[in-house]
Amino acid sequence: MIWVLGGTSDGRKLVRELVKRDQRVGVVVFSSYGKELVHDDGAYEVEQVSTDMLVDWLYSKKIKILVDGRHPSSVYNEKEDKLLQACSTLSIVFYRIGREETVLDNYHNVYKVFSMEQAAQKVVLLGKTIFLTTGSNQLETFLSYKEKYNLRLVVRVLPEHKVIKKCQDMGIRPKDIVAMQGPFSKQVNRALFKMYRVSVVVTKDSGKAGGTDAKLAVAKDLGIPVVMVVYQCNGKSMKWQEILNLLTCYLQ
Repeated sequence: MIWVLGGTSDGRKLVRELVKRDQRVGVVVFSSYGKELVHDDGAYEVEQVSTDMLVDWLYSKKIKILVDGRHPSSVYNEKEDKLLQACSTLSIVFYRIGREETVLDNYHNVYKVFSMEQAAQKVVLLGKTIFLTTGSNQLETFLSYKEKYNLRLVVRVLPEHKVIKKCQDMGIRPKDIVAMQGPFSKQVNRALFKMYRVSVVVTKDSGKAGGTDAKLAVAKDLGIPVVMVVYQCNGKSMKWQEILNLLTCYLQ
């Protein structure tokens, strides 16, 4: 059975295509909301595992093929080295789904940073109403800056009870929580940026598949600066279609 670490739309596409080819696919998810989504994709088996327990889980399973379909920001840490080491030790065939870095030639007023801490430090220099499109993870990083510099934080997060509760427990007001599932069109981004009178947008570089281009285009039209968090993962990554072709050949 092929196991996929879920978390992105590309990962879900790979799962659906493998299922169409009569492959048994197991998916690891990291939230109850993710569990609901992958059931619709036809996964043979679904397990919810915390990120901290991922390597331990890997050692407990007899896995031959593992595909990492998480967002790059989820694997940008030392735990990822341990995952790669575990796959090597256990002789697991490992692939990672990657996304091309967004080309910024046509965009101005975009500031690249390499961590959420750097992003928080940058936004205070650019405006007072900050629209976070980076989800609820590492939201804590911005809270101290919010109080110190009297910022308004508007957060766009998944419409999941635990996520919304986390935001409220941190002091984010209900009117500053946008609970929606992306990726979002230019029309939706434009409406939200204008409605909240956004002065700075914070985004991860999620590539075209993650809607980064749509955010940048609208921000450019409205004259809003963008702080973009760029992640680089360990190990080679490929497009999901390339991985599908490799798996198809490998399993014949």
